[in-house]
Amino acid sequence: MVHIAFTGGGTGGHIYPGLAAASYIQKQGNYRIFWIGSNKGMDRSIVEGAGLEFFGIPSGKLRRYFSLQNCSDAFKAGAGFFAARKILQREKPALLFSKGGFVSVPPCTAAASLGIPVFTHESDVSPGLATKINLRFARKIFTAYEETAGFLGESYTNKIIVSGNPVRPEFRSADPAKGRAFLGIKDGERILLVLGASQGARQINELVRETLNELTKYYTVVHQVGPHTEWDVKAGEKYRPYPFFKEEMPHVLAAAELVLGRSGAGTLWECAVLGRPMVLIPLSGSGTRGDQVENARFFENAGAAVSLTADILSPGSLIGTIVSIALDPAKRNRLAAASARLGATDGAKLIADTLMHEAMPDHHRKPV
Repeated sequence: MVHIAFTGGGTGGHIYPGLAAASYIQKQGNYRIFWIGSNKGMDRSIVEGAGLEFFGIPSGKLRRYFSLQNCSDAFKAGAGFFAARKILQREKPALLFSKGGFVSVPPCTAAASLGIPVFTHESDVSPGLATKINLRFARKIFTAYEETAGFLGESYTNKIIVSGNPVRPEFRSADPAKGRAFLGIKDGERILLVLGASQGARQINELVRETLNELTKYYTVVHQVGPHTEWDVKAGEKYRPYPFFKEEMPHVLAAAELVLGRSGAGTLWECAVLGRPMVLIPLSGSGTRGDQVENARFFENAGAAVSLTADILSPGSLIGTIVSIALDPAKRNRLAAASARLGATDGAKLIADTLMHEAMPDHHRKPV
């Protein structure tokens, strides 16, 4: 039995792509996968819900700015290092795969101190702070975008594998008929799917409120408002608000004609796998490093999406953009085809195959 460790967390975007790669490995048999994540937050419930063993460690958030919390979080990160090192010494994995997020730094550091090979993946065009730290320990660096190499430096060029973003297999086999059945929407009715993020997005929610009368002239609007959002817009025949989509999400996405949402890596690549055209409202401002703006720009330049950045975003520009796509089948088809081209590579399988090859004893390896 070959043991492989995974780490990452803090948000679903640092967990679900890792689970996508893990699911491929699990199907091969003779592999045991366990996950090291934060002992607080959503990490444990998501990972154990996918059927994997989970070990929690203390974790401190990484910040690019001064905060008094940096001191206490530094101690948490130190405690996380020793906790992760103890787990790795006991479980003896052949390698560690990191999906990023602040919780991944202590396990990657601990693995390196034990001589355990480290592999990491970056979902965004530019690397986050955790990835920048983990790079120095990595044997291979998976990236979603070729452009990411320009942010890493020449010394890492030979370690980079462009994989796209790993997406759970359920999206590749999604059935639009199942999505329509779940939503109670008949064949032939056009669906605009609105996604904020896993916790919703106030800005997008308010834009839907202001533009709903116009949007429902062309679409049935299916709106994920967020699981903890107080929402007072009444559902109607052409408007369907939902707190959160779970296992039905791939099928709902497959049923949509157009997707409106943020430009986090998970949403973008799930849409691409299904060839969905997108209208993107990237998160921007002082609370973000600009990664969503970069991601949105990439998908727009590839012809798969229209991006409405803060300088041009308004209720009027949103209505104009969506209506122009709704009234132009040729434009929708171009966006959809470009989206599908980006999602054609099965990043989860590519990563899983690489990890399984690297985890094998040297005398069992075959050339790849």
